[in-house]
Amino acid sequence: MDVRQLDVANADVIQVGEGPDLLLVHSLLAERTAFDRALPELAAGHRVTVPNLPGYGATPPLASPSPDVREFADFLAGIMDAAGLPKDTSVLGNGAGGFMCVALGIHHGDRFGKLILADTGPGFPEAGKKPLHILAKKVEADGMDAVLDAAILRMFPQPYIDSNPDVIAERKAALAAANPAAFAATARALAQVEMADEIGGITNQTMVMIGLDDATTPPAMSYALHQGIPGASLVEIPDCGHCPQIQAKDAFVKAVLEFIDA
Repeated sequence: MDVRQLDVANADVIQVGEGPDLLLVHSLLAERTAFDRALPELAAGHRVTVPNLPGYGATPPLASPSPDVREFADFLAGIMDAAGLPKDTSVLGNGAGGFMCVALGIHHGDRFGKLILADTGPGFPEAGKKPLHILAKKVEADGMDAVLDAAILRMFPQPYIDSNPDVIAERKAALAAANPAAFAATARALAQVEMADEIGGITNQTMVMIGLDDATTPPAMSYALHQGIPGASLVEIPDCGHCPQIQAKDAFVKAVLEFIDA
């Protein structure tokens, strides 16, 4: 698989394959290699662009110390422009990347084509905001190592963790390299998101994907997106947590390709 590093100012971005365009946006709890298992099949017939979000990989943090989700959406729109991605590019966001892509649809919906939202929502309920603030405080006080175990528990159900030690070690090592201040800022931005009143304005053809065992963004949050975005379709993946591209790769790839190629 030919992986190309793009010359995009202020962003660490790779591109794989040729064909119709697809942009993949990772979660708070991972970086772009979370998509590596799915990339060969997605890139077999598509040009897939995968950035690291601010503070991950070689992408520097955003200039604002307290960015909101709109600023992350603007960042993604800037990447699309700098990379020359056409206006029919399909966009997929997982977790935090999904929140950013919801905001992208609200504020830059004319900049891209189809939208896939995997394990995300229009905003966290009050009970869901507290863990994000705790993660932010812990990482600021003690660095990324202090939150790795908690991150894994938010990414995967316990049975998967117990039976896949190699994957868990890989994911911890990848997340450990993130910038702690940027991680904390992203977590706080997610805790502030309130887009339920705006998602009805999204006009992009949208698919909502739900890992039914996701404890980080519980299915109710994804169902709210499905109900609130006009015409959105729904894909439910049983026995899967927050990262279907890892835990349920075959189901993830099948659903994505069927949607973007339809």
